[in-house]
Amino acid sequence: CAGNTGHAEAVCVYYQDSDSQGVDVTIDTENGGEGEQCSYETLLEVFCDRIDPTMRDGQGKDRGRHYRTGIYTHSNAQETLARNKLGLEQTKYSNPIVTELEPVRLFWPAEIYHQQYLEKGGRFGVKQSAEKGNSDEINCYG
Repeated sequence: CAGNTGHAEAVCVYYQDSDSQGVDVTIDTENGGEGEQCSYETLLEVFCDRIDPTMRDGQGKDRGRHYRTGIYTHSNAQETLARNKLGLEQTKYSNPIVTELEPVRLFWPAEIYHQQYLEKGGRFGVKQSAEKGNSDEINCYG
């Protein structure tokens, strides 16, 4: 949590390539189980709706380089779609978008105590819902 490793706190979304575009996403709700499918474009839309892409090194009350926003792609097709989406998003903001867009590198899962951190109550023991469709503000610090 000190932010001195260069790592970013991230979510790894497991997806299933489709024969048509190679960018369909399987949303895994139970650690490896079958989930619902949505397009990569829909995933990007949800992501962009939940962040402030102009905030450097933080979101909400979380501050530090490890809290930066980023889209880490697995293919050229994903990179193109993400770049196009960020271009469209830029038209909504006067400040430049600072969300990283890079090829994925090695992903390290968080420590067990950080898994489902907000559902467990986070730092102050205030549990938050992870239910499908929940649009509550993410509130890491109470």
